[in-house]
Amino acid sequence: MKYHYMVFTVFTFFFFFLLLVKENKAVIVALKEGLVISYNVSKNFCYRKTYEPKWNEIWTKLQIRINSTKMIRVTQADNEEQLQEMEDIMDFDIFSFFKEKLNDTYINVDLHSNKTCIKVHVNEAGTIYSIAVTRGFDPMLFLVFFIGLLLFFYGDTLSRSQLFYYGTGMTVGMMASMLIIVFMLSKLMPRKPFYVLLFGGWSFSVYVIQLVFKNFKGICSEYWQYLLGYLGLVGFVSFAVCYKYGPLENERSINLLNWTLQLVGLLLMFVRIQVRQMAITMIIIAFCTKQIEYPVQWIHRLYKIVKYNSKPDPPRLLSDEEYRKQGEEETRKALEELRQYCVSPDFAAWKIVSRIQTPKRFADFVEGSSHLTPNEVSVHEHEYGLGGSFLEEELFGDDSDFDNDVNHHITSRFLHVQVYWTKNGMN
Repeated sequence: MKYHYMVFTVFTFFFFFLLLVKENKAVIVALKEGLVISYNVSKNFCYRKTYEPKWNEIWTKLQIRINSTKMIRVTQADNEEQLQEMEDIMDFDIFSFFKEKLNDTYINVDLHSNKTCIKVHVNEAGTIYSIAVTRGFDPMLFLVFFIGLLLFFYGDTLSRSQLFYYGTGMTVGMMASMLIIVFMLSKLMPRKPFYVLLFGGWSFSVYVIQLVFKNFKGICSEYWQYLLGYLGLVGFVSFAVCYKYGPLENERSINLLNWTLQLVGLLLMFVRIQVRQMAITMIIIAFCTKQIEYPVQWIHRLYKIVKYNSKPDPPRLLSDEEYRKQGEEETRKALEELRQYCVSPDFAAWKIVSRIQTPKRFADFVEGSSHLTPNEVSVHEHEYGLGGSFLEEELFGDDSDFDNDVNHHITSRFLHVQVYWTKNGMN
């Protein structure tokens, strides 16, 4: 009887113990926006999405903020089951770095996440902590979106920049070196927890990234020598590799880098806009704006072609022989018009005759004689004819004389001579 009684007692105790454990696991406190709650023991909390994000919340940040009087540890997961899995992973000593112990901390919540769960671990007795959900504008979301916008529109310029080439190469080298650390960690722990960590979900990855950034200041202050040495060594090796191969020169390689930068820019724009419909709309607008420059260039080129073809043909330039004949013809016409004017009733003959020195020569000109004397023709031929001083000056003058157009110079001289002899003929 005593044996059966002891078995019954142990079985009953174990049964109630399982019920108690199940009940404790089922106790989860629901979080609501604008509601601040306080506790002094470890608790599990979950926030459920109450409504879909609106169009004016494209850069809105949703956070779970925890303020405590003493050190606490916070674990994040997508749901209760994953929260328990993360608790099991945290039991390994290799993850002691990720056991965040802070007085004040926060957890960023995805606006599209249906549920986000956290567990607050109280490490010391007498700890009182408060937890609240806040919503507001996040400047970092807008900054990353703006960077993506610059990458999309200026990808071609950046892909041809040497400064961007070396800076990107060094950054990629530093990030790639972290893969070696992850690979080394995978060799130091069992396979199953590592795969859970690697594929456990986006929330844990975001949580780890937030944890690293929040502890970055402390890491820099305490381990700045190691951090500086790591950055210097990896940066130098990355720069040496980039310097060895040199900047991109092949046009196809430059195009590939340009397209990659544009895709990265579109990805940053998409992930930093919280409302998915607005993100797709903004990407479409950016893409159309980027592509519209090509039709504008085509229209501008077509306009220049049409404008060029619509212009009248430029006048044909005269040859030297044509120029000489035209000059003689125009001079003859002008002299004939002058004779006609002199015999017209409007011409004040007596007034003009009283002012000229050789009235007989003027009368002969009006009657049809030449306006030049044989002596004047001889002087003109001596100065401007073959072997004349003008031709010698053009052939053997200084190099600076050739800067002026010869035809223009001859034209001005010819007109000057015609006017000069016309005046002398009238005088």
